[in-house]
Amino acid sequence: MNRQANGKDVGEMIASTRDYEAAQKTVSKLIAGEVPARDIAIVGQSVRTVERVTGKLGYAAAARSGAINGVLIGLVLSAIMLFGNPDAPISLFLGFLFVGVALGMIMSLVTYAIVRRRRDFASVTQMIADHYEVRVQAASLAKARQVVGGAERPASTRPPVDMSEPPRYGERLPAPGTATPVPAAGAGAPEPDATPGADDLAATADPDAVRADAAGAAGPDGADGADGAADADGSGVDGDADDSGETSTQDR
Repeated sequence: MNRQANGKDVGEMIASTRDYEAAQKTVSKLIAGEVPARDIAIVGQSVRTVERVTGKLGYAAAARSGAINGVLIGLVLSAIMLFGNPDAPISLFLGFLFVGVALGMIMSLVTYAIVRRRRDFASVTQMIADHYEVRVQAASLAKARQVVGGAERPASTRPPVDMSEPPRYGERLPAPGTATPVPAAGAGAPEPDATPGADDLAATADPDAVRADAAGAAGPDGADGADGAADADGSGVDGDADDSGETSTQDR
């Protein structure tokens, strides 16, 4: 049984759907989750009426629709008669059915004669909302959110950092003690030339060969210069000795 809801006390929204059937499924899920039914409400937002024209209305159409409605009236009258007299003949049942059809046609023709000046078409009116909100009272709000939420959301995982790329702006560098990122080929500074130079070859040569080369570079000129320096020193010593001998003779 539907109850009249207070528009100012419909609770807080826990779900919003585009169609009414989805809102009904949400309500069924809440009730299955032991949420009190009296705390649940479906609120349609931006409600509008849509009138669909089904056809032109005339006396023939009015009589036809009245006959269809009259069949229902005749069935109701026949059912009442059968409950009062179960042994009634079938002809009596058919008589009540035709009476109902006649009553339906008469009422439909009279109604059309009254309203035909204002409208001459048949239509079906329905109410449509842009979206439907499922709302729950504050007393059952936590439980309703738990039922609608279902399974917990998976924890977001951060993708691994590619250490072969240089750090970008705003990216945190690895902590000390961790592996240092190696720049990709062509992205960092140019690699040093691996070809050994002349200095490297000389440093790795045999020390004896280096000394032999140094002696050969001096040559005979170096030996002559050393001998000349020795002769000069010897002549200087002899000259000093002669001078000292002459001085001692004069004193005597």
